[in-house]
Amino acid sequence: MEKHGIIVKVSGPLIVAKNMQDVQVYDVVRVSEKRLLGEVIELRDDLASIQVYEETAGIGPGEPVYYTYEPLSVELGPGLIEGIFDGILRPLDVIYEQAGAHIPLGINVDSLDRSKKWKFVPTVKVGDKVSGGNTIGYVDETPSVRHKIMTHPHVSGVIHSIKAGEFTVKDTVYEIKQGDKITPYTMVQHWPVRKKRPYLNKIAPKEPMITGQRVIDTLFPIASGGIAAIPGPFGSGKTVVQHQLAKWADADIIVYVGCGERGNEMTDVLQEFPKLIDPNTKESLMKRTVLIANTSNMPVAAREASIYTGITIAEYFRDMGYKVAIMADSTSRWAEALREMSSRLEEMPGEEGYPAYLSSRLAEFYERAGLVKTLDNTTGAITAIGAVSPPGGDTSEPVSQATLRIVKVFWGLSSSLAYRRHFPAIDWLRSYSLYEDVIFEHLDKEKPGWSEQVKKTIALLQEESELEEIVRLVGIDSLSYTDRIKLLTAQMIREDYLHQNAFNEIDTYTSLDKQYLMLNVILSWSTMALKAISENKSYRDIERMKIREVISRFKYVEEEKVENHYQTIMDEMILEFDSLEEM
Repeated sequence: MEKHGIIVKVSGPLIVAKNMQDVQVYDVVRVSEKRLLGEVIELRDDLASIQVYEETAGIGPGEPVYYTYEPLSVELGPGLIEGIFDGILRPLDVIYEQAGAHIPLGINVDSLDRSKKWKFVPTVKVGDKVSGGNTIGYVDETPSVRHKIMTHPHVSGVIHSIKAGEFTVKDTVYEIKQGDKITPYTMVQHWPVRKKRPYLNKIAPKEPMITGQRVIDTLFPIASGGIAAIPGPFGSGKTVVQHQLAKWADADIIVYVGCGERGNEMTDVLQEFPKLIDPNTKESLMKRTVLIANTSNMPVAAREASIYTGITIAEYFRDMGYKVAIMADSTSRWAEALREMSSRLEEMPGEEGYPAYLSSRLAEFYERAGLVKTLDNTTGAITAIGAVSPPGGDTSEPVSQATLRIVKVFWGLSSSLAYRRHFPAIDWLRSYSLYEDVIFEHLDKEKPGWSEQVKKTIALLQEESELEEIVRLVGIDSLSYTDRIKLLTAQMIREDYLHQNAFNEIDTYTSLDKQYLMLNVILSWSTMALKAISENKSYRDIERMKIREVISRFKYVEEEKVENHYQTIMDEMILEFDSLEEM
């Protein structure tokens, strides 16, 4: 007879059961005859506290809790790409077909399609020695992704048999001999979500992850394998920035985790991504994307699991040698789920009611990102970008502060910029990147003078804020013409360079080459204008120059026409400056 405990207390998503001495912390259990999925999070003698990943209405004391003796794990194999899953990797499209728009209690569906056949091509032969994480074949999952089939990280031996052809994920495709024991394997691995997947060693990130967003790539770049946070108040554009990064970031695989976000925002993602064309592969963006949707109306406990599910999938593709970008939107909602479960467990609260282990849990998540040498001796990277939604935009609250101690890039969103319709609303005076030195060193080799341009740009923006303070106090007439030129240049940088329209077909993405030339044009104008002022040319004429309007439209020039357009602007600029008259 199946072993089980007995429920003694129900408190929302938290259930306490007795006779649970045989289970371990983080074991999965099935709660009541409805077989709701739960996870043991605390043990006291024979009492176990269980967080249930489904609605617990209608469950009461005396009902059974069945053991599985396994931790919360996910299936990793062909069929993940283009998938839309909930926080515990149940496919939402399959649930919709079976049960309609609402997820019924206790529904048990396979994460990966058991009937679909995949064409498996082996890359090893019988007699070859393999160790954990070695590639033994591949499946072309989508036109954008070659899904490498790897041995389980803890398995090594000699290939006893291997097949080629079309198989489902439950078919045996190879066997490994260890001593006298022969074990069959399918194309699927099971992995506990709270346990990080092994690798050979971690490498310090040096190369940039190009996002096509000018304010990020130029002023606050992120390295491939880096970690970043986007804190910002409601309505400042966090989700749109994450969507833009998911669409255009220089990554092979995108894992997007909607953690406690509004359902309509996830709907936008689901509707938009299939229509978007990947600039690198010319295929739909969904062909390299995995979506995990745990919206705000879904059970709160599954929100906590969704982050771990997402990072485990990211690690799996990293082990294949891919560059993976994981977007977590938002870690504040995740922390709220931690706080709710902690209060139900009656743990001693920390600051603002969050559990004392909030910082270590956040670090646990972000530290699973990084650039690594994989077990298969290739290089893989996970770049983690987490949105933080501090109540009232107050970044001094615990989740923001704990995140800032861990991440190396801070893209602080400003409500005042958002109200002025300046998007992305990343505040250039508050944001920073600790990767800029190594990235600028890398970019200077490709584009000489890149770091010099960026330093001039930041200096001008900082000087603008100081000059604006003077203007507010005593008026613009108190400024010298040189300072007024600086204000004009800073205005051009803000409006013609940093402002970027996510919904314009051309402006939504800007290559590094185009960014370099756009900034060069503005800074060249500034240099020539300062020289003209020193030669006693009319400030009024400089302010009204026609070339300024041409520069403002440079961002809408198509990528293939950029170089010719740049040359034309520079030639016109020189001619117009030469034609200026002295005062």
